[in-house]
Formats: sequence, structure tokens, C-alpha cells
Amino acid sequence: MSQIPDSLQYTKEHEWVANATSPLTYRVGITDYAQAALGDIVYVQLPKVGESITADKVCGEVESTKSVSEIYSPVTGKVSAINADLTSSPETINTDPYGAGWLFEVTVDSEPQNLLSASDYAAITA
Repeated sequence: MSQIPDSLQYTKEHEWVANATSPLTYRVGITDYAQAALGDIVYVQLPKVGESITADKVCGEVESTKSVSEIYSPVTGKVSAINADLTSSPETINTDPYGAGWLFEVTVDSEPQNLLSASDYAAITA
């Protein structure tokens, strides 16, 4: 069974969202469920710092030994940071998807809407 921390919010596309360094900056990653489905992750393509991204639109991809999966932005805003450590160690997503395996941070104009609670996300992954 996948870990689904109560402190995070989620998307139907299996991304998680957490408050980061300020009230309108959010950290984004893929869920434990998603990394388990992908298998061994070997490459990550992340958006660039300063890039504007739009909620529900593709902003990167994760490649595993099984397949390539698109990363959808859960929020609209500007990328303020990326996890550069994933360039040399993408497998970190497999071992710590909610910690060191985070993908990027986004600064937004207002609080995100339409994200799922842990219980709502658990219902779609059951």
C-alpha cells in the first residue's frame, strides 16, 4: 500500500503539493503510488527556474525502466526552484518521493484550488 501523507494535497495525475518557503510558494513531487507504478526512475526532465507553468499542463517528464510519464503542473505560477540533485540521482524519487525526491517549487499569485485531500487521493488509488 502506498504512503499518502495527510499534510499534503494531491492531483488526479499523481503529483503532490506542499507549502514550501513562503505562503504562496509550493513544492511539487510525484506520489509514492506513481513512483511505484513507474518502477526504477532513470531520468527526470524538470521545468526551468523562471519558467511560467500552468495548472493541468505538462511541465516535465519522468523516465523509468518501464516507461516515460509526463509531469503535470498542479498549480499555475512561476518556477522558483528545481531539485538539481535529481539530475545525477533521479532514483531518489523512488526512495524518498515526499522528501529528497521533490521535483520543483512554484510561486503562485493565489492559493491553489481543486487539489485533492489525502483521503480523496486515497480513494482514487484504491
